Amino acid sequence: MSLQKGNTSRTRPQKHKNKSVFKNNLHDTSQRTKLVNSIQVSSVCVRCKEIIEWKIKYKKYKPLTQPKTCVKCGQKSVKQAYHVMCGDCGKTLGLCTKCCQNKDVVQAEPSEKEQIKLDNELKALIQALPERKRRTFFRYMEKKSKEGKNDSAQENEKDELMHKLNSLKLNDMDDFSDSDFDDSEDEK
Repeated sequence: MSLQKGNTSRTRPQKHKNKSVFKNNLHDTSQRTKLVNSIQVSSVCVRCKEIIEWKIKYKKYKPLTQPKTCVKCGQKSVKQAYHVMCGDCGKTLGLCTKCCQNKDVVQAEPSEKEQIKLDNELKALIQALPERKRRTFFRYMEKKSKEGKNDSAQENEKDELMHKLNSLKLNDMDDFSDSDFDDSEDEK
């Protein structure tokens, strides 16, 4: 482009064109590169997530060697690069841990192993319920799934489902109280 005043449109195409997409692990297969590529960016706003993902994609991300000091609690508990606040402070205050602004925070999706573990725990809890309570729980799940919700509401939905499951389990324990098995009443 010319430095001429008012000349903002280019007449020729770009001189150097990339023929292939940049791959950050093409020539570097070290442990550090594998570690950086496996990072899941979470507890930050959408814009900050895009920034950090860009750094990872184009090999500009530099991981921390030592924990940084959190700007809210003052502890050396920030373990992610480019973050200025620890995850605990970010959760309690509902802020992005990179820019410290009150925006919609993106939460990390559980890994496959964690998801399988959670599913197995849920199945075990459901199997422990009596049939009547189990059907009640399934009806409650169907009712919640029919209601269309966004991502932030899905996290609350999971908490609600676990709360409902625990309440059903507690009610199950209340059905069999100690008074049902007293021998003193039978002798009279």
